[in-house]
Amino acid sequence: MGVMRMVATMAMTTILAACGSVDDPVAAHKATVEAWSADRIARLTQPDGWLALVGLHWLKVGRQRVGCADVNDVALAVGPDHLGELVVADSHATFVPLDGLRFTVDGKPGTGPVALIADSQGEPTVIGFAEGRASFMAVERGGRLALRVRDAKAVTRTGFKGIPRYPVDIGWRLEARFEAHPPGTTLPVASVINTVDEMANPGVVVFEKDGRTFRLEAVDEGDGRLFLVFGDRSNGRETYGAGRFLYAAPADANGRTIVDFNEAYNPPCAMNAFSTCPLPPPENRLDLLVNAGELKYEGIGH
Repeated sequence: MGVMRMVATMAMTTILAACGSVDDPVAAHKATVEAWSADRIARLTQPDGWLALVGLHWLKVGRQRVGCADVNDVALAVGPDHLGELVVADSHATFVPLDGLRFTVDGKPGTGPVALIADSQGEPTVIGFAEGRASFMAVERGGRLALRVRDAKAVTRTGFKGIPRYPVDIGWRLEARFEAHPPGTTLPVASVINTVDEMANPGVVVFEKDGRTFRLEAVDEGDGRLFLVFGDRSNGRETYGAGRFLYAAPADANGRTIVDFNEAYNPPCAMNAFSTCPLPPPENRLDLLVNAGELKYEGIGH
């Protein structure tokens, strides 16, 4: 029986060595980051993902024709020559389709005029056209409405070849402390389109690295997670010059969370010219070289 136990133990040791022991924190962490990255790329490359953006058109008050032809007031990069009209009044837009136009509203066949819910007002209304290839929606930035247009066949999507990353390093998975701000606190956050928005600022995330203490102001986008828009000393050299994004889980009952810079990623504006990305507030520009997460994107349209 002793020999049999020894053989069984050796066999189990071999299996764990081959598969990666569940007790190996480095291997487990790497697997978690790889899974996160795979999910990020899957979302990024969806037909309606960020790589499909082909237009950001600012709208004027009144009626404006929309379609692919140059004679339109809003000339799109994709679709039929004429889609119809957009009517803008009181910070709201209505799409009036051309007679006989085949289109969808949030994935269902559409008819008649459609009041567009902008992204600042709730779940935005998505108008699909060109046999499902393209879509547009209304976004509001700095009190102005714009039309965000996507094309599933955009070269930025069809030509996507991935995003390089630093090697996964568990040393960049850091325990952090969340310090709450008074309810209702906001943080002015500038964007790449020269707007400044007051964003919900629930608190600050405090962590230590190499014997130094750092702080990142968090933004709440409505889902409870801590959204961190940050810059660091790698920007412009190895990583995107305007900074990167990172999410941390809501703090636990003891005010603790995890900041894993291995999951730092490029904002959409690193990959196309039609995004409205927030920029790191001054408080979030770290005097620290964060050599973890995504590197510069060198693909089409960056």
